[in-house]
Amino acid sequence: MISAYLETFAGLPVTDFATSGTDASDLPPADAVAWRLACGWDDDLPFDKLWRKFLETVPADQVRAIVIGSWWGEGGYESVQPVIDRLTESAERLPALRAVFLGDVTGEECELSWLEMADVTPVVEAYPLLEEFVARGCGFGGDGPLAFRPVRHERLRTLRFESGGLPASIVRAVCDSELPRLEHLALWLGVDQYGGDATVADLAPLLAGGRFPELRHLGLQNSETQDEIAAAVAAAPVVAQLTSLDLSMGTLTDAGAEALLEGQPLTHLTALDLHHHYLSEKLAQRVRDALEPSGVEVDLSEQQQPHRWAGDESDEEHRYVAVSE
Repeated sequence: MISAYLETFAGLPVTDFATSGTDASDLPPADAVAWRLACGWDDDLPFDKLWRKFLETVPADQVRAIVIGSWWGEGGYESVQPVIDRLTESAERLPALRAVFLGDVTGEECELSWLEMADVTPVVEAYPLLEEFVARGCGFGGDGPLAFRPVRHERLRTLRFESGGLPASIVRAVCDSELPRLEHLALWLGVDQYGGDATVADLAPLLAGGRFPELRHLGLQNSETQDEIAAAVAAAPVVAQLTSLDLSMGTLTDAGAEALLEGQPLTHLTALDLHHHYLSEKLAQRVRDALEPSGVEVDLSEQQQPHRWAGDESDEEHRYVAVSE
């Protein structure tokens, strides 16, 4: 479960825009922070009014980063579509905007799989100078599933989807997009139970390399098929262009680690993130011994243990990703 709000975003400290009594003279410079807008359960200011007040109070033409927290009120969970509409229709008033985070919401407010999402592509399309875009949620089982269409964007450098179940359609759309300056790509693939139906075949165009010539960080995370992904990555041409690789948060076992060790060299990386894993201590040490002497920073924290249900006659082992529901 995600338990804390963002403290920084796009290299800026996150500052909440107060929902009442805000005076422009009391605010930090508009371009010095990432502005967080969120509605509370007991607020009498729905998102539309909060957004309008924000644009009227803060020098909108100087805003560099926006973080969207909870966007619903007493009426219960609602689709993020009104937020997307406000962002897209306000593009001319926000010419300096370079980073957007949709869904800075903790598990106590709303489980990741319950966040009612929508097609987020219009936000990316509305801001041709956007450099970082992050969407959290999947809307599984609701009226608003997360969606993304292939785009061409000349300036986007960071793209991240945080989900407990990322649809294969989004993975394919990312792979079909033209993002010549993309440097950082992270996909939380999640589990099939919450709509995460992407396969290694869906990732093939990305793993083949060349699709995103400037890509330096690749995260294929939070997957219940992490061993299969690790095996594919071990022979993937894209790895040669990376400086950091993230296969964390999933169900990686000794089999996946063995595939990484037996595959192409990873000693050119500066960082390999495998935190939240199911490796034995013996395999974990082998990974360290193989990479750390070459200067690779290896994260093998949060070692997990398989779970066995009491009374299960099959004595089957269960492994879980870090974030699903």
